[in-house]
Amino acid sequence: MLLGALQMRSSMDAQENLRTIEQACADAAQKGVGYLQVPEMAVMFAEDHNGLRAFVREQADEAIKLLATMAENHQLYLHVGSMAVASPTGKFLNRAFLFGPDGREVASYDKIHLFDADVDGDAPYRESKNFDAGTRAVVADVNGIGLGMAICYDLRFPQLFATLRQAGAQILTVPAAFTVPTGKAHWESLLRARAIETGCYVVAAAQGGHHANGRNTYGHSMIIDPWGRVIASCTEGNHGLIVAPFDADKVKDARSRIPTLANARDFSLSVNHNAAQ
Repeated sequence: MLLGALQMRSSMDAQENLRTIEQACADAAQKGVGYLQVPEMAVMFAEDHNGLRAFVREQADEAIKLLATMAENHQLYLHVGSMAVASPTGKFLNRAFLFGPDGREVASYDKIHLFDADVDGDAPYRESKNFDAGTRAVVADVNGIGLGMAICYDLRFPQLFATLRQAGAQILTVPAAFTVPTGKAHWESLLRARAIETGCYVVAAAQGGHHANGRNTYGHSMIIDPWGRVIASCTEGNHGLIVAPFDADKVKDARSRIPTLANARDFSLSVNHNAAQ
């Protein structure tokens, strides 16, 4: 199966963003891509509560229908990195959707780890102000291949990816809107580490550039093989589709060379407080 990732600079105009995704689906299908991922907040890059509420009330349901139709029309798995949906609390959920070639929803995943951080060189981020955290990890079936779902800040929590691998994931997904300072420092290193630790492919479609909401995102979308090699990437400032083949034999080979799952052991912990002082 050929994997695809679309780098975007999503705007506050959902219809414009949907047209970009539609064109990417057509391009991907022409190249023979069977799985296409688009970034976090691909459909609408609103961050304030009023903007999110207007999108959810007025456009989200129709956007979901259109995205499902795109998957069906182009006969591919379309992974919408995330979009805002309503939460019972009155906040929102940052939810990823996976649509199959028949247009049906295969799986969804609500972002578990919310980005509340103060980043040097950037404004403070408080994702929990508007969003509720998800509570459920997800491995979806894509043509018999286990696909583990994560979003952006989840990347910094390796226990989530270890759990996905143990549940059968062969591909790990990290659609994102990484900040520029943290992207420069950590993006590639973390993606490669998650691939190496698990013996999985990693597909990471990213937002990249200066957005209408004032945000700057890092870009550098990547597809990484189970040995930690970057096999496709999108450089800073470029926006478009990257593709790379999935090879189940490479997953088996990486895991046989370094059998971390078989070698993992339970252990206890003791802390010598005197030594720590």
